[in-house]
Formats: sequence, C-alpha cells, structure tokens
Amino acid sequence: MWEQIRSNRRRSAFIVTAMGVLLVAMGMAIPGAFGAGMDGMLMGGGLSLGLWLILWMVTVNQGDDIMLRIAGARQIEKSDHPILFNIVEEMTIAAQLPNMPRVFIVDDPSPNAFAAGRDPTKATVAVTTGLLRILDRDELQGVIAHEIGHIKNQDVKLITTAGVMVGAIVILAELGLRAMWYSGGGMRRSRTSSDRDGGQAVIMIVAILLMVLAPILAQLIYFALSRKREYLADASGAMYTRYPEGLASALEKLSGTTQPLTDESRVTTPMYIVRPLKAGQSIKATSAFSTHPPIADRVRILRSMDGGAGLAAYDAAYQQVRGRRVVGLHALEESQPVALRGAADSAGMRSAVERHREASDAFLTASGYGVRACTECSAKVKVPPSLADRVTQCPRCNGALGPPD
Repeated sequence: MWEQIRSNRRRSAFIVTAMGVLLVAMGMAIPGAFGAGMDGMLMGGGLSLGLWLILWMVTVNQGDDIMLRIAGARQIEKSDHPILFNIVEEMTIAAQLPNMPRVFIVDDPSPNAFAAGRDPTKATVAVTTGLLRILDRDELQGVIAHEIGHIKNQDVKLITTAGVMVGAIVILAELGLRAMWYSGGGMRRSRTSSDRDGGQAVIMIVAILLMVLAPILAQLIYFALSRKREYLADASGAMYTRYPEGLASALEKLSGTTQPLTDESRVTTPMYIVRPLKAGQSIKATSAFSTHPPIADRVRILRSMDGGAGLAAYDAAYQQVRGRRVVGLHALEESQPVALRGAADSAGMRSAVERHREASDAFLTASGYGVRACTECSAKVKVPPSLADRVTQCPRCNGALGPPD
C-alpha cells in the first residue's frame, strides 16, 4: 500500500498549504470588512500566518488528542474491556504496526468507530458503546481491522491535519461575522467609505464574501479527500482478518442504524467508518460531496471476494462491482494470496445485554467511576468520583458498601 501512503503524504502537504492560504485570506478579510486599509489587512494576514504555523505544529504533536476530546472519548486498559483490547492486539500484529494503538471508548448509543493519530507509531482506535453493543466478535474484528488499515495507510494523519485546519477556519469566520453583526461597524464604515472611495467599498464586499465562503471552501477541500481511502481500508481489513464477511456484516448493521451520533462536529465526520447520522438523516443517502462511499457498494465488494482475502481478491471484486481498479499495480505485484477463514465459534458469543454492560462498565471505569460491592446483597454500585466520599449505602438494600475494586 506504499502508493496510497505516498499519495496521502502529497495530499497532506496540499491540505496544509491550501488551508494556510485560506487562513491568511481570512485574516486579511476581517480587517477589510471593518474598513481597515491595506496596512491593517496585511497585519491581519501576518497574524493568520502565525496562527497557521501554530496550528500545524499543534496538529503534528496533538492533533489526535484534539479529535478525541471533540468526540468525548476515554482511554481504556486491557482489564477494562479484554475482548476489544485483544482484537486491537491481534490486528496490530496482522498489520505489522510498530506500536499498538491506544484504545478508546466513546459513550454514544450510535454505532461507529474511528482512528486518529500522527503516524503508525502514535495512533489511536476509538469505538462507541453502541458499536460494542450490536456487533459480535467477528464483526468487531472487521471494524477494528478497517481502522488499523487507515493507520497502516497513514490516512489518519491526512484526516487529522485537515480536521484541525477546517475547525480553525470555521471559528475564525464565525468570529468575524459575529463581530460585524453585533457591532454594525462594518456596514457603517461601508457607507462612509463608499462615498469617498468606491475601491474601499469593493474591498469590504469581497472581504465579507470571503468570510462567508471560506468555511464552505474549506469543507469542499476536506470532502475532496478521495473516498478511495475507505475502499482501501476495507481491503486491508479483509486481508488482516481473512474474513471479509465480518466487516460486510458489520457495515450492514451500521447501515440500518437510526440513532444520531452525539458528536455533531463537521470536523470529525470523515474520521468515522460510516458517515455519522444527524437527526432526520438517512445513513444510506450519499451525495457528490459525501465523505464516505455508498455502504451497499462496500458490502457487495466484500461479499464478492470468493478468490481469497488478499489485495488481488479485493481488487477483482471491486472491478466486478464498480468496473475499475482500486489497488495500485505495484501493490498488486507485491501482494501475496491470503486464504479465507471460516466464522468464529459461536459457542462463546455474548448477548446484546452482556455486550452493552461490558461497554458501559469500561467507559465508566475509564471516566474514574469506582465499583463498590454491597456487603449485604453483593450488588455492585458504580460511584462517580465526585460522590466517592458521600455514597456509603447500597441503593438496593441499604447495606454498607465496601471499598472500590
């Protein structure tokens, strides 16, 4: 997949440059909208250039942490959710990553997952409690393998860089427009300056238009990131698990969800394995600017892989469904055949209730909740950190609670 990695590096450089140009233009637009002269606009552009450099450095060092905070994710350890942790370990070994990604859980009933990070040496995988509730082990393994594929192909660096830059442009435009709206200064100056100098009025109109259009342009650049990366991550997921049906079944379940995602940030949308739902939306709807390809096509390709689980088998299935190639020729030449495996033994499968309890307990533990057992009825009570000293009795039988586990 080195061709995809090289392509992502070029795209990252393009995105950093394009977003930087938009930020500088925004910095010049805001003073211009308030009637400032060229000196003021140049000063604003210089400040924005400084902001761009700071954001780029923050993205390189802490971009994944920013995305995780936006999503409300909490890091877990192996003891918190052994099954999820073991799956991430397995797929890390299968992908030959240098380091195991950190594992996070997002407390959200909408099933979804994403990866973030700077490079394969510092990456994270996050899943929602809703995902852990509805997927069996094979399906969960398919989703994790897909996210590990994004890390291996260095898609996460591309998405994290673009996301932070888009967020900065949107915030800067909002600040400028709100300042104009509440002060009214820009419009008053517009009438005064237009009486004296029509050129200044034109500058102000262009500046206002730029403040309105810059966030839209930034989003278009963001959405222009090739949806091909999702197909290639599916190919990687099928190869790492040797069981394409697991990922296909998981995507099918995710396509049937009607639960909106709590994280409604436009910045994080392209990170998820399927497009996050908002109220009143259908996950099956796909537009020309959608960040994700149609789920139906992804499922059909995975289920057409009857010749094996390797890249060549995926490329052949992709050609069958979409009529063209998706895997680079050099990657195909270097790929090895990968045999398909059967489904995992269903004897140890857990019910949806058990899976939901495991996910919820893992998130609460990661959030600092203490689990205390009642000395009378053995009930387990989850106590938030803020109430650790005040909750001493069992709510079921009023018995005394023991120390935290």
